[in-house]
Amino acid sequence: MQNKGLIKFFAILFALVSIYQLSFTFVANKVKSEAKALAGDNPDKELKYLDSIGKEKVLNLGFTDFTYNEVKNKQLNKGLDLEGGINVILQISIKDVLKGLANNSKNPVFNKSLDDATANLEGNKTYLNKFFEAFEANSKGNVKLASPDIFANRSLQGEGGVDNKMTDSEVQKVIKRKVDESVESAYKVLRERIDKFGVTQPNIQKLGETGRILVELPGAKDVDRIKKLLGGKAQLEFWETYKIEEIGNFLVSANEALKKTEIKKTETKAVAKDSLNALLTDTKDSTEAKKGNNPLFDKIINNGAGPILGYFAPKDTAAINSYFKRPEIRVLLAADQHNAKFVWSKPTTLTDAKGKQIEAVELYALKGSRDNVPAMSGGVVTDAKDTFDQMGKPAVSMQMNSQGAKVWEELTGRAFAQKSYIAIVLDNIVYSAPGVTSGPIAGGRSEITGSFDVAETKDLANVLNAGKLPASADIVQSTVVGPSLGQAAIDAGTISSVLGFLLVCGWMVFYYGKAGWYANLALLLNLLFLFGIMASFGFVLTLPGIAGIVLTLGTAVDANIIIFERAKEELREGKSLSEAVVASYGWHGAMRSIIDANVTHVLTGAILFIFGTGPIKGFALTLLIGIVTSLFTSIFIARIFIDRNIAGKADLTFSTNITKNWFTNFHFDFIKIKKFTYIFSSIVVVVSLISIFFVNGLDEGVDFVGGRTFQVKFEKPVDATVVSDELSAAFGTPVEAKILGDDDQLKITTKYKIKEDGVAVDEEVNQILYKALAKYFPNTTYDKFTNTFDGKKVGVLQASKVGASISEDIKTNSYWAVLGAMAVIFLYLMVSFRKWQYSLGAIAAVAHDVIFVLGIYSLCYKIMPFHMEMDQHFIAAILTVIGYSMNDTVIVFDRIREFIIGNRKGSFEDIVNASINTTLSRTLNTSLMMIIVLLTMFIFGGESIRGFIFAMLIGIVVGTYSSLFIATPVLVDSISSDDKHTIEDKHNKA
Repeated sequence: MQNKGLIKFFAILFALVSIYQLSFTFVANKVKSEAKALAGDNPDKELKYLDSIGKEKVLNLGFTDFTYNEVKNKQLNKGLDLEGGINVILQISIKDVLKGLANNSKNPVFNKSLDDATANLEGNKTYLNKFFEAFEANSKGNVKLASPDIFANRSLQGEGGVDNKMTDSEVQKVIKRKVDESVESAYKVLRERIDKFGVTQPNIQKLGETGRILVELPGAKDVDRIKKLLGGKAQLEFWETYKIEEIGNFLVSANEALKKTEIKKTETKAVAKDSLNALLTDTKDSTEAKKGNNPLFDKIINNGAGPILGYFAPKDTAAINSYFKRPEIRVLLAADQHNAKFVWSKPTTLTDAKGKQIEAVELYALKGSRDNVPAMSGGVVTDAKDTFDQMGKPAVSMQMNSQGAKVWEELTGRAFAQKSYIAIVLDNIVYSAPGVTSGPIAGGRSEITGSFDVAETKDLANVLNAGKLPASADIVQSTVVGPSLGQAAIDAGTISSVLGFLLVCGWMVFYYGKAGWYANLALLLNLLFLFGIMASFGFVLTLPGIAGIVLTLGTAVDANIIIFERAKEELREGKSLSEAVVASYGWHGAMRSIIDANVTHVLTGAILFIFGTGPIKGFALTLLIGIVTSLFTSIFIARIFIDRNIAGKADLTFSTNITKNWFTNFHFDFIKIKKFTYIFSSIVVVVSLISIFFVNGLDEGVDFVGGRTFQVKFEKPVDATVVSDELSAAFGTPVEAKILGDDDQLKITTKYKIKEDGVAVDEEVNQILYKALAKYFPNTTYDKFTNTFDGKKVGVLQASKVGASISEDIKTNSYWAVLGAMAVIFLYLMVSFRKWQYSLGAIAAVAHDVIFVLGIYSLCYKIMPFHMEMDQHFIAAILTVIGYSMNDTVIVFDRIREFIIGNRKGSFEDIVNASINTTLSRTLNTSLMMIIVLLTMFIFGGESIRGFIFAMLIGIVVGTYSSLFIATPVLVDSISSDDKHTIEDKHNKA
C-alpha cells in the first residue's frame, strides 16, 4: 500500500481530534453527575448549582482551559428522545400574511382563492402555490393580482413593490419575496423569544419554503408554557368595552330568538339573579326562564358586572360563539353595536353554592369598528418588564412611543369621563378590563394587571419586547419527551451498542482468526471517528441514531469480510500471502464490489436524510457518517495491521481451524429451483397485497393520518380496554389505548380536534386526558401529570402531535422516498453494469422485499406484543432494507460480471450459479453480522424502536433470500438468448 505514512499521520490526527472533541462530553457528563449527587435528585437545586459554576474552570488541557459553560456548549448534542425536552414544528399562516399584504382585501375572488387554497391543500404543496393556482382558476383572467384592491395597494407600492401594470407572474415573484420576508421575520421573533427564555442549546431552523419553523428545546419541561410562548402571536390590543347594562337588551333578545331554534332543556337550572335576572323578569317568559328553557342564560354559572356579561363553563364557549355568529342573532344588536366583538377571558376559578371550586371564563363585548381594529394595538410598546402591582400581584409595566402615549391618554380620558372600561386583550383573550379612576394617563407609561402568575408576566414581557409574529404560528407537530424516558433510552442504547459490538467482534475472531482481530481494531477506531465527527460538527445524537451506530458495527466489518473472503480465494489459487492481499485490495479484487455496495447505501441514506425529519434525519446522518468512517478504517487501517503481519511473521490465513473449509467447494444449483422460489415468492406477494388492500390493511400511525399520542405510565397495571372506553367517552370520539411494554404503561392515541390548531386546543386535550384519568393518579396534580421533570415516574412521559396538514406531507414524502430510492438504484446499477437487466433483477428483489415486509406488518400488527405502526421510523427501516438488500445483490452481480469478463467455462446459468456459490460465504457473513446487531437492538434497544428494528430484521433476512433466489433468476430470465449465446461461445471457445 502506497502512502502508508500519510495514512498513519491522518489516522493519528483524526484520533487525537476525536478524543479532544469527545473530552468535552466526558467532562460535562461528569459535572452533571456531581451536580445530581449534590442536589439529591432535586432538579431545581441541580439547575441552580450548574448555573452557579457556569463560569468556573472545569477542564484544563495544559495549553488552555475551559469553563463549564464552554464545555457544555461543545459537548455531543443529544436529541430530545435522549435528553428530554420539547420539539415543535410551527406553521406560519401564509393565509394571514397574504391578507396583511392585501390590506384585508374584501375582493371576492381573492377571498375565495384563500379559502380554496386552504380546502385543497395537498401533501408536499405550499399554501402559496395553491393560492396562485386557485386565483388563476377563480379569476379566469378577469381579475389581476395587481388590482388596486388586492396587491397594488398603497402599502405595497414603491420600489420592489407592486403596481397595477404588472402581470400576475410578476406579482407572484414579489409576493413570494414578501412571504419569505415574513417567515424570516417570524423566525427572528421566535429566536429572540427563545433566547430570552433561557433554554440550553436551543435549535431553531426554517424548513425549506414551507413556511414551517422547527424549534427544539432540550431540557424544557413546562409543556403548556412553552407552547404558549411559541404559538402566541403576541398581538396585544386595547379595546373599549360595552357595559352589561348597554348590551343586556341584546342578550335578552338573543335568548328569546334562540328558544325558537334550540331544543328545549328538560332540566331546571338556576338563573342569574342580578342585572340579567332583572331584565328577564320584565319579559313575559320569566316563568319559562325558571323552568330552564333559556339556551343562552341557562349556561351562565355566575353573574357579571361592569364589563363582564357573565361567567360560563369553558365547554360552553363553542356553542355560545356559534350563537353570536348567526346572522339572525347579530341583527338583534342595536344600530351602534353592529360591530360588537364577543371574546372570552382566560380561565379563572369560582366557588359555587356548594363550596366546590369550578373553572369558568368571563364573557366580554368589545366595541368593534367596521374594519375590526382595536382602539390601540401593542405595536406602540417600546419596552416591557415583569413586575408587581400595588397589591403585590404579578403585572407587566410597559412604555409606549410618543404616538401610542397620545392615543393612550385620549383612550383613558374617555374611559374616565364615561365611567367605562378598557379591555387588555392578548391573542384574542381578555386578561383584564380595568376602569380608569384617576383621569387620563399621560406619558405613555402604564401597567397591565390581571389574572397572571409570575411565569406569565415574564413570558408576556419577553414576547412584547421580542415583537409580535407577522402571522399566527400554529403548532402542527410536536413531541414532548420526559428526561426519565430519555435516560431509559440512553441505557437501552448503551446496552445494545456494547453487546452488539462484543458479538460482532467475537464472530470476526471466531471466523477469521488473527485477521478478525485486525478488523476489530479498525472497528474500534471507526467508532471513535464516528463520535468525534458528530461532536466536532455539532450533530445531534438520537435514539434512532444509536440504532444507526449499532448498524454501523455490522456494515463496518462488511468491507473486511469482502476483502478477507477474496484473499482466501487468492490463497487457494496458489498465490503467496502478500500477492493475495494485494489482489484482494485491488479494483478487480474486492474494491469494485465494496464501492458498488456502499454507493447504494449512500444513495438510500441520502434520500432518507432529505425526506426525513427529526430523529429519522439523525438516523440517516449517523448512517452516512458511519459509511464513510467504515470505508476508511476497513480499507486503510486494517490494511496497515495486515501489512505489518506480512512484513513480520506472515502467518495470516484469514480463517481458523474450524472455519477454513466452510463453504469451500460448495455447489448448489440456485437457478434450477427458480420455479419453486418464483411460486413461493408469488404466493407471499399475493397474500401480502390481499392483506394490505382488502383484509387487515396497515396500522397507520399518527405520522400518516394525524393525531395525538401520549405515553402514560400508571401507578399500577391497568386494563387497556377499560381505559380506552373511558377516554372515548371523555373525548366524545374513539380513543385507542395499547399496552406499551409493561401492563402499567399505555400508548394512547386520539384524533380529537386534530384539524384545529392552536395552543388552547392542545391545552384542552391535556385537560380532558388528565380529568378522565385522574382516578388512576390520586396524588398527582395536572402540572405534574402533564409536564416533564427529572425523576418523573408516573403520568405523561412522552407526548406527540402531528397535524392533518403535516401528516399529509409526511405520507407524500414517504412515498417519494421509497420510489426515489428504487429509481436512483436502478439508474446507478444500469450505469455501473451497463445492462438494464441487472437493474431489473435488483429492483425486482427490492420490490419483493418491500412488499414482504409490508405484508408481515399487515398480517401481524394485531397480534404482536409490540407496536407495528406505519410511521416515519418504518419508512426509514424500509429504505435501510433497500440499501442492505442491494448490498448482497451487488456482491453476486459483481462476481457474475467478473466471471463473464474472465474465462469461466459453461453455460450462462453455470456462470451465474458459480457466482452465487463462490460469494455465498460473503453473502451469509454480511447478513449474519446485520442480523446479530439487529437482534441485539430488538431485544435490548427499548420498546419505542422495537417495531422499527423488527422491520429491518425481517427485511435483512428476506433481502438475503431475494438476492439469491429472486435477483439472479430474474437476471437470467431477462438476458436475451443472443447475449447468452455470445457469452457462452466466447467462454467455451476459450
